[in-house]
Amino acid sequence: MQIRLATPQDSEQLYLLNEKFNGKDETTLDNIKESLSKNHQEIVVVAEEESILVGFVCVQMKKSFCYNDYMPEITEVFVLPEYRRRKIASEMILFAETYCKQNYSLHKFELLTGNKNLEAQALYHTLGYRNEGELHLSKRGRLS
Repeated sequence: MQIRLATPQDSEQLYLLNEKFNGKDETTLDNIKESLSKNHQEIVVVAEEESILVGFVCVQMKKSFCYNDYMPEITEVFVLPEYRRRKIASEMILFAETYCKQNYSLHKFELLTGNKNLEAQALYHTLGYRNEGELHLSKRGRLS
């Protein structure tokens, strides 16, 4: 298993993985290619086995004038079901953390996950993430 940063050449496989994770029509192949080429606010880490991508982690590099340092936020973690329980998610998160520490001055890491996703929460707790009691709210920006 190789854990590494994603490249634009990974776009097609990431598109298919994202369809399994977020459903169809959330993004396009062209958007993924462009994001991997030009979006310097996001770090995408992938797990690859025998030239097949089996998971990804997305990290948003948040920066505010309120803090001297970046606050990387892990926003997406996905591993194909048949590859789960092999510590792949942990390895991708640890890779992302190490990359961020080596390349940015950091305030703290943040992680976004579902309230009812207890299995993922257990994993994140083993990696040192704790619930800080904040409430995450969202609002769709596009008109339907």
